[in-house]
Amino acid sequence: MKFGKFVVAAFAALACTGAAFAQDYPSRQVTMVVGYPPGGAVDAVGRLIAQRLGESLGKPVVVDNKSGASGNIGAQFVAKAPPDGHTLLVAPLTSYAMNSLLLPATTGYQLDKDFAPVSLVGYLPLVLMANEAVPASTPAQLVAIAKAKPASLNYASSGNGSIEHVAGEMFKRQASVSLLHIPYRGAAPAMTDLLAGQVQVMFATSATAMANMKTGRIKPLMVATPQRISALPDVPTAREAGFAGFEVASTYAVLAPAGTPPAVVRRLNQEISKIMQVQEVRQRFQTLGIETMTSTPEEAGARVTAELSKWGQVIKAANIKAD
Repeated sequence: MKFGKFVVAAFAALACTGAAFAQDYPSRQVTMVVGYPPGGAVDAVGRLIAQRLGESLGKPVVVDNKSGASGNIGAQFVAKAPPDGHTLLVAPLTSYAMNSLLLPATTGYQLDKDFAPVSLVGYLPLVLMANEAVPASTPAQLVAIAKAKPASLNYASSGNGSIEHVAGEMFKRQASVSLLHIPYRGAAPAMTDLLAGQVQVMFATSATAMANMKTGRIKPLMVATPQRISALPDVPTAREAGFAGFEVASTYAVLAPAGTPPAVVRRLNQEISKIMQVQEVRQRFQTLGIETMTSTPEEAGARVTAELSKWGQVIKAANIKAD
């Protein structure tokens, strides 16, 4: 009986300690790590959130770009940081999931074990783009060409194991067609050759697609999302184009080191959820081609699990290897 009372008292003391810690949080500057260089979409997301999060928390929130190794350097840093909520990671979950699956020995972290999910904040859809010379205005027409002339079409990606590569392989499998994969070292050179007609097709992020559609040399065939996106409202979804279940988007989340007190995670989640409701933030995200979203920490954790499961199956089925 006395032991039971002791256990109850101990848990009560821990709960009070956690609550007190959350009330005192943050006690100093918060660092929001971005594993990519300044100027990109991930960096922009981090800076938009950091500015307003600092205002709501009453302490500075600074962005620290720790780029390199496909984002892994930044992720490793946060995974090993003290779990007190003062170091956060802006995570393109899809990219980090693929890193974990394709290069498990070198990533230096386990996406589903080394982080405490705080919140989902948005997703960057992929768009099936074709060069203007391709005689197809719909995915169905593109598939018809590929079936009539096997291996006559190719598709570009930003590299082996990239989200564009995986999307291309998913499309090939679902459409039962043969498309030759041409990997590039980055999305920019891949888009350059798509514009020039050196390659015929490419799955590009909505941001990349929007920036290059005005040239008139490429055309969108579908967006790989369940609903039409605000940035490209006239482009049909994969479901509308006859490819139900074909969904590919880079999901963005904020993560903390594993072991961060739940009360701190909840505080951060509440503040970030408020930020994502601000019209100015939503409009800025839209200019980046990113659809805003919010979630609970539990929903964010479920998305991490789902990303690893989904892409693991695709990578295995298509025998995709990283460079």
